[in-house]
Amino acid sequence: MVQSVELLVDDATDAEIRRQWSLLTEAGLPGPSPDHRPHITLAVARQIWPRLEDALTTLTFRPIPLRLGGLLIFGSRHPILVRPLVPTEPLLDLQRRVFAVIAQCPGIPANVRPDAWTPHITLARRLRPQQVGEAFHAVSSDREFAGVGVGVRRWDGDRRREWSVLS
Repeated sequence: MVQSVELLVDDATDAEIRRQWSLLTEAGLPGPSPDHRPHITLAVARQIWPRLEDALTTLTFRPIPLRLGGLLIFGSRHPILVRPLVPTEPLLDLQRRVFAVIAQCPGIPANVRPDAWTPHITLARRLRPQQVGEAFHAVSSDREFAGVGVGVRRWDGDRRREWSVLS
């Protein structure tokens, strides 16, 4: 499965994303699993070695102001609806530093490399192509909003558990 390092958002941003998830679910669209939590994925690997995980805890971290933008679709065969983040130097710097720590791990997809990373929060995945319009419509009246990245967690997709790495 997936091992990841993720930026968590403040309570107000968490609530706003969950509200949007509810709008999508009410529209009959696929929602996140019950254990899903709003986050920005900073790095992904098939395995993150313990010594590198320990190295993550030595990184400096300060809360990061975030600006969530409009809507984007990733993919075409299995579209994913996301809210992109305006890339800022503090956000890009954090992602570069996290990636530098885990860069040796196996199974890192190309789209999380610093020169290819698109910061975002996922709203809906596993959409059918014919559902894209409905998904956009369900949350299209929502505007850009500000938030804060408040901590970094490790997510173990195999065991479906999380723990704090930086706060």
